Amino acid sequence: MSQDTNRREFMKVSTMAGVAAALSLRTAARGQGRSDDYRGPIGFSSPPLENVRMAFVGIGLQGGWHVRNFLQIEGVEIKALCDIDEARAREVREWVIEAGKSAPDLYTRGESDYRRLCERDDIDLVFNATPWRWHVPVCLAAMESGKHTAVEVPAAYTADDCWRLVETAEKSRRHCVMMENCCYGQRELMILNMVRKGLLGELLHAEGAYIHDLRSIKFSDQNEGLWRLKHSIDRNGNLYPTHGIGPLAQCFDINRGDQFDFVVSMSSNARGLDLYAAKHLGPDDARRRHYSLGDMNSSLIRTKLGRTILLQHDTTSPRPYSRINLVQGTQGTVTGYPDRVYVEGRSPEHDWETLESYRDEFEHPLWLELATAAAGAGHGGMDFLEDFRLIQSLRSGSPTDMDVYDAAAWSVICELTETSVANRSTPVDFPDFTRGGWKENRPLAIVSSQNLL
Repeated sequence: MSQDTNRREFMKVSTMAGVAAALSLRTAARGQGRSDDYRGPIGFSSPPLENVRMAFVGIGLQGGWHVRNFLQIEGVEIKALCDIDEARAREVREWVIEAGKSAPDLYTRGESDYRRLCERDDIDLVFNATPWRWHVPVCLAAMESGKHTAVEVPAAYTADDCWRLVETAEKSRRHCVMMENCCYGQRELMILNMVRKGLLGELLHAEGAYIHDLRSIKFSDQNEGLWRLKHSIDRNGNLYPTHGIGPLAQCFDINRGDQFDFVVSMSSNARGLDLYAAKHLGPDDARRRHYSLGDMNSSLIRTKLGRTILLQHDTTSPRPYSRINLVQGTQGTVTGYPDRVYVEGRSPEHDWETLESYRDEFEHPLWLELATAAAGAGHGGMDFLEDFRLIQSLRSGSPTDMDVYDAAAWSVICELTETSVANRSTPVDFPDFTRGGWKENRPLAIVSSQNLL
């Protein structure tokens, strides 16, 4: 190799490393100093609401599931529905009427009609189940108008937007809750209970993922197919980290005793979408493009306390669904897909046990108390539990299980992994959205449907 070639390669690597460093410095500088509006160590809370007056922005598939859940929860009034599909809005309004509730007002005048909705003074909570690019604008409009907001995942996908959510929530003193339903899965809550009871010893490592074959959905001409493919065309990293990281972050007390420190990320070649398009689309179909998203993205996160997390994302391969859900400690390991557990001194030596055999001892109180009510709800009932807990927190005036700092810390993984992938897997630092508050914040408690235990 010539001296000139060596010099060019050195300059290329140095430039890419500089980009990653610039992101770390930019986000770190923004987080210097505790905000006067920072909420800790007990977390965000607000005056209790006797009834929670709700509005929905985005009532497609997932938004519709949530409407049905909230219709079953005591203390909820649905005041308004907003969607660009007027026929869908009228359909969902009929659900509310059939449930014996007053007919909600409709906002269907295009993509920005949520702004008109947010101007109302008879709404406490705006629920946001829109496509990703609308998550931040809708949340900001809600909080700036004095309303709490709940948003589907991820809450944002750039570091700057994560900071905007945090800073606006602090300034407005309103909740911004990311609705990470996997934190309420029966397996995930049972693992959290095992961790809290010390079954696994000191935690050392965890693994999570979103492995879900979405090829047909991405090329669909309806619902998520209308917008999700574009992200695979333009971006390369972990585009959907929160299902995998959320439950693990709660086990690791992220933002509540530990903190994400830095991430290293790399992606495989992009093959799945191109092969699928060649097989199912015509040669002139406009959806046949160059796809940037690598089929498998693997990211390693190290925390401030020296623990490690492997996080993966694959939505373009012919693989069965998995979130992995592995938590490893000094005394044992529990994992999902398939569910199994090994505890030293308790399990047969070098042999897994079924997770089910531990259920009587470690089932989480929420599932003991709400399994019947959650039956038939979306995603195996976990959607109902997260909706129930949100309303319970607002009505009691207690902190929500997940706050805006969690929304930011889990969502910022999107941009950090994209930056690392683009820069030869250079380590990228996490912003500290709590500005040091994580050192004193209390871990998430084991809660019941009635009170904190």
